[in-house]
Amino acid sequence: MALDKLRILKRPKLCEPRMLLGFSGWMDAGEVSSGTVNSLIDRLDTVKFAEIASDGFYICSFPGPMEMTALFRPHTKIVDGVVKSFEVARNEFYYSSEHNLILFLGKEPNLHWPDFADCIFSVCSQFGVSTVYFAGSIAGLVPHTREPKLFCSLSDENLKDNLQHYGVNFANYEGPASIVTYLTVNASSHGLGMANFVTTVPAYVQGSNPKCIETMARRLSGILDVHVELDDLRLMSDEFEKKLGEVVKDQPELAENIQKLEEDYDNEIFNHEMGDLKDWLEQQGIRLD
Repeated sequence: MALDKLRILKRPKLCEPRMLLGFSGWMDAGEVSSGTVNSLIDRLDTVKFAEIASDGFYICSFPGPMEMTALFRPHTKIVDGVVKSFEVARNEFYYSSEHNLILFLGKEPNLHWPDFADCIFSVCSQFGVSTVYFAGSIAGLVPHTREPKLFCSLSDENLKDNLQHYGVNFANYEGPASIVTYLTVNASSHGLGMANFVTTVPAYVQGSNPKCIETMARRLSGILDVHVELDDLRLMSDEFEKKLGEVVKDQPELAENIQKLEEDYDNEIFNHEMGDLKDWLEQQGIRLD
């Protein structure tokens, strides 16, 4: 049975907690999904209370070149010829009583999505969760020098009213779906509302993106009304942007392309998100070109 994979290690007393999901794999560009939730787990004095066993949910042996198969295989560490570790996917639930929050950090399953989803929905049911949130990211043509935008998709139209004043953009998308979309589509049948927040990270920046992680953590802490100290993340973000700026200076072609991205970003903000100001300036006879 699917729920045999779910292990409840302890039963915290929570009052209609919110749940925040983070997944590695799909929709984790710049490690924003996993990095954001992991940052909050570390900073909110959380306690692990449940987990989903990994067996049966993942493809471990996938044909193809090493850079592709490495995404599927377990991770191992060998020191001086001795195998020190062999790590399979971990899917763990943590809670913070102070903030009435459940956080889930895991790896998107390759197989048996309905069974995996049932494990998450079971935790929601057992501990009185009514709203689930997801933090995610995709790579795109955006500049690293600007505040990352936040896009939102919802399980229910009625959830929009509570989120509009947080400056999110409601997403338009058609294409491959993730386990998050599966959860969102099925949330209502389990008595849940679900809101997904996805930011776009610069495609030309590889690896973990501290700036986007800090932005997502800061924005989500406001949406969830959770007070958390993020000064260290902010310092990492500033240092990251500074070093990236130094790299860009030595690559004129990249710098030119980034300038074009900045112009497109600023024009979009001005034309679509500051329409009233644009109209007012035009009425005053102020040229905008």
